[in-house]
Formats: sequence, C-alpha cells, structure tokens
Amino acid sequence: MSDTAPIIETDAVIIGAGPCGLFTVFEMGLLDMKCHLIDILDRPGGQCAELYPEKPIYDIPAYPCITGQELTDRLMEQIAPFDPVFHFQQMAEGLEQLENGKWRLTTDIGTVFDTTCIIIAAGGGSFMPKKPPIPDIDSYEGISVFYSVRQMEQFKDKELVIVGGGDSALDWCLNLQPIVKSLTLVHRRDSFRAAPDSVTKMRTLVEKGTMAFQMGQVKALQGASGQLSAIEVQDQDKNIQTLKCDTLLPFFGLTMKLGPIADFGLNLHQNLIPVDTEKFETSKAGIFAIGDINHYPGKLKLILSGFHESALMARQAFKYCRPDAKLRFEYTTSSSSLQSKLGVDDKAA
Repeated sequence: MSDTAPIIETDAVIIGAGPCGLFTVFEMGLLDMKCHLIDILDRPGGQCAELYPEKPIYDIPAYPCITGQELTDRLMEQIAPFDPVFHFQQMAEGLEQLENGKWRLTTDIGTVFDTTCIIIAAGGGSFMPKKPPIPDIDSYEGISVFYSVRQMEQFKDKELVIVGGGDSALDWCLNLQPIVKSLTLVHRRDSFRAAPDSVTKMRTLVEKGTMAFQMGQVKALQGASGQLSAIEVQDQDKNIQTLKCDTLLPFFGLTMKLGPIADFGLNLHQNLIPVDTEKFETSKAGIFAIGDINHYPGKLKLILSGFHESALMARQAFKYCRPDAKLRFEYTTSSSSLQSKLGVDDKAA
C-alpha cells in the first residue's frame, strides 16, 4: 500500500459488479448503507454484460425475456438513488482485519478501503485476460504490453498495435486513435465479432489513412529490457512482416479465475466459498458471499437465487454497520420511508 494512498471509508465494499453485486446496492441502500463496488472489467454487468450482452435470459421474474445488457441497464436504473461508487478495472488483492474489527481491503492498483462489511459477488471469479501464445511475452508485460486500458493518457504518442477482432479491440481503436502517434489493428481475418457500427468506423479510419489494418497473427516480439521496438506478423501465406511498435494491446478474450480472493482464508470448497443459508456469511464475520461464488447445500446457480441471498445478507450487514440501530422490516409498496429513499414517494398511490 502506498503511504500516500487515501483511505476510503464505507459501510460495504462489493467485489463484483454483476447482477448480484448491483442488486446488493439496492438492498443495502434501503437500509441506509453506503456501498463501493470493485470490478476487473471496465463497466458494470459482469458476465451478463461481457459474455452475453445480447443473449436472452428467460428466468428473471417479471421479464419473459431480457438480454444481459438490458438486465444490467435496469439494475443500474434501480440503484441510481443510492449513488454507488464504482472502481472499475481493479482487482481486490489484499485483506487484513484492523484492531477495531473493520476490514482493510486493497486493490491491485493501490485503492484502499476501510469497511465494516465485504460482500463477494464475483460470480465464477475475476475475469482475467487470455494471453496470446507469443514467445517471451511475459518479459514485456506491464512495460510495453498491456491487456487493458486503465488510463488513456498512458498511450499518448505511442506507436500502438492492437490485436483482436472483438468489441474491446475495436472500441479501443476508436478511442485511442486520436491520441496515439500511429495505430495498427492486427486480426487473423478480415471479419470481426464487434458491433457493426464500430467496424464501420474502424474501416473509415483505415480508408482515411489515420490508422492501419493488418491481417495476420503476431508471431514474435522484438525489443529489449521489456520495451518493444517491433512485432512480427505472419499472414495467411506464412509470410512474415515486421511492424514498428512500441506498445502492444492484445485482446484475446477473458477467462475466469478466483484470483486473490483464494488467499483471503475463507475455507474454500472446490474453489467456491462456503456460507450459511441464514446470512450468507463466510467463515469470517463481516465477509459475505452471494451468487455463483458461494456454496451451500441445495445451491442453485441462478441470478434470481443471488438476488434472494443478497436480501438476507443485507440484514446481517446492517447489524454490523448499525449495531445501535433497530432493524425494522418494511415493504416498499407501503413504506413511505423506503419510497422516499427511492424518490417515488410523490408517485405512490
């Protein structure tokens, strides 16, 4: 932890901004608890937004059919009154318990939280980038090879090559092209898995000569001490072309791993976190696990199950966060207090 890193104090930190993590903001907010959320992705939604944004989901109550992105959008609308704070493109990395009983959670980029409760809603784990099969790529990582964009300014005036054919690759081509010195997109074929509008915009930039497209696969890196100077691209005819490059962004998709959470001492069961079925609390008081990441007898890995777990978990979290307050059960349909929090009191019948 950096000596100068500001410490963020909050009632709860939610690890994972997928549907269960987002709904937890709602349940915690109804009980006047403030939440910060951490997610390795650059947007909310978790698997729904990243892996199947347009795939229909048929078992969300009241929605005969809803896509992953639509569900994310509705959840974001629902939690807006509670002003959650998101910390994207970060991974929960360090955990220690303080003398006052609170938890200090640190991310991989040095964000520090002192929090009463931690809610792990990480689905199957953190999304981790898939590394391309390029010899010696490890020695360039973090210096001139990156798997995500955390600060666009980092790429200003770079001779950048982006590798990939999905939304991430195309989106960052469009976003970074105005600030880099040069930009080349490398993909193994002249068709893409990205949004058609993004593909059209990319091709327009290529036609204008403000970026380049090279069909092929990166086979080798050139450079020294972690700093790239060029890459070697092999085309379909096995010909090798050398491209000048001082920064490489490969987007080869994501895989799921439990990540540093595995080192939190939570008595894992086959890479899942055991919890009770009353509070969905782990083996450590004040740390909860909901959604696909947890394990208990009869567990169903369904989004709606995670919503149920979130509601019960929030009531136990309230006891930790507000030990001197009385917990009252209220219905949103009849409670003027809850409706006021949601900003709908003036609309209630």
